[in-house]
Parts: sequence; C-alpha cells; structure tokens
Amino acid sequence: MQRKDRIDKFGALVLVSFSALLGLNQVLIKLVNAGMQPVFQAGLRSVCAFVPVLLFAMLTRKALSVRDGSLLPGALAGTLFAFEFTLLFVALDYTSVARASVLFYTMPIWVAVAAHFLIPGESLSLTRIAGLLLACFGVIAALAHNVNPVSDKAFIGDLLCLLASTLWAAIALLARLTKLSKSTPEMQLLYQLGVSAPILLILSLAFGDWFRDPTPMIWAIFAFQVLVVVCVGFLSWFWVLSVYPAADMAVYSFLAPVFGVLLGWLILGESIGWNVGVALLLVSTGIALVNAPGARGKP
Repeated sequence: MQRKDRIDKFGALVLVSFSALLGLNQVLIKLVNAGMQPVFQAGLRSVCAFVPVLLFAMLTRKALSVRDGSLLPGALAGTLFAFEFTLLFVALDYTSVARASVLFYTMPIWVAVAAHFLIPGESLSLTRIAGLLLACFGVIAALAHNVNPVSDKAFIGDLLCLLASTLWAAIALLARLTKLSKSTPEMQLLYQLGVSAPILLILSLAFGDWFRDPTPMIWAIFAFQVLVVVCVGFLSWFWVLSVYPAADMAVYSFLAPVFGVLLGWLILGESIGWNVGVALLLVSTGIALVNAPGARGKP
C-alpha cells in the first residue's frame, strides 16, 4: 500500500482501536491470572503467538533473517521482553489494572529521556521537558497514596509496573540504535516471542503451580489475547507503521492508559481514586506533550 503523509480517518480508527486493545490487555491478563500462574501465562502466550505471526510473515513474504546483524540485539530484546512481562504479569496479581495502566504506559517518557542522550536530533525541548515533568508528577501522585489497594502487595505491584515500563523503553531503544533496526517489524516481534517463550517457561518454575483454576472461560480469554491482542493487534500496528508517518502516530500513545483505567473500571469494577484520576491526567498529558509534532529540540 502507498505511504501517506498524514493520518487519515481510517488510520486514526486503527490507532485508537489498537490503544483500546492495549488497555484491554491489562484487564485480560488479570482475568487469566485467576486461572493460570502469571509467568506461565506470559510464556504460554509467547509460545502460542509465535506460530501465527510466523505464518503471517511467511504468507506475506516479509523478510525474516538472522544474518543481517540483528541476531544478538534481537536475542537481547527477547530477553528484556521476557523480564518485562514477568514483572507486568506478576504486578497485575498485586495491583489494580487502573494503577498498572498509568504506571506501565509511562514507557514513552523513559524513551524520551534516554533518546536525549543517545539519539541525535532527539534532544529535550521545553515542550518535552514540560511533558516529562507532568508525567513524573503523575507517577508520584499514583505512588504516594493508594485509596483502595487490591492486596497487601499493591505497592510492590506498582513498582513492578514502573520497572516493566523501563524495560519496554529499552526494547524500543534497541530497535532504533542497533542492527535490529534492519529487521522487519514482524521479525522483531518473532525475536521477542521466540526468545521470551523458553525464558518465561523456565522462570515460571520458580513461581509455583502453573494452573490455578483454568475454566473454559479462562481459556477463551487467553485465546483472545493470543489471536486478537498479540497477533491481530500488533500486526495491525506494524501495517499502520508502514503506511503512516511514525511521528504523527506517537501522539496516540497517551490513549492506552486512558483505556486501561476505563476498562478496569467497567469490566472489573475497580474504584478509581482521586489520585489515580490526577495521575492519569498528568501522565497522559505528559506523553502527549513528549510526542507532539514539533516537540523535539535541535541536536
């Protein structure tokens, strides 16, 4: 499909839908945690998603190669992916989806900070600094007070989400700064799924029994995660990335935590305290400012 110089209505619809899927993903993880051990769930999801993604890449004749210098950074990205999802899936056993969404989706903030030092042309302008400060205040607001903790380990869960977001940022930077950038998006996803699967399954042995109460509904939700969230969702994202300007797409990232908080409330009945609302507003505004067109400073 021919590349476009701006995001049209269809592109906006896909991006908003993808953000909604990312927000829903947190809810689905928490629901499946009731039937499966969190780390095992993450590993099994990587195993099950690898095959359909590989088949899609082969059918569409995407370039899949480990001989372009991407093997080592790809393996590192997959390893980071494994630990990122270990932290996130365990965190959702401890804390609410609303709080996890606010803290985990601070990822663009950590990318912006690291990019200032590592990537020419990505220096922090006044607009981006303002966005970073707002997001940091949002994180402080979220961590400072939990009106209705879902467990006695809620604060630990919050910190795990924040750490997971920094690993996600590290993966994004690897994809830009190393030879992993030569790989197609599909190959990058295959690296993450293929390398993370065995690591997660091995790590899961340290977290107790694999199954809790795996009802047919739990398996149905898990299948939805694999086929819709991971396969359809991320492959749609890659398609949009190949057609529309990346700089214009980034601003939509602020929608993911918004959907996460709203869906946690609608589906799980989570209470949204005032501090979560304030944190969501600050973090979302900060992400929008960091990613706003023209916000980048001079190298």
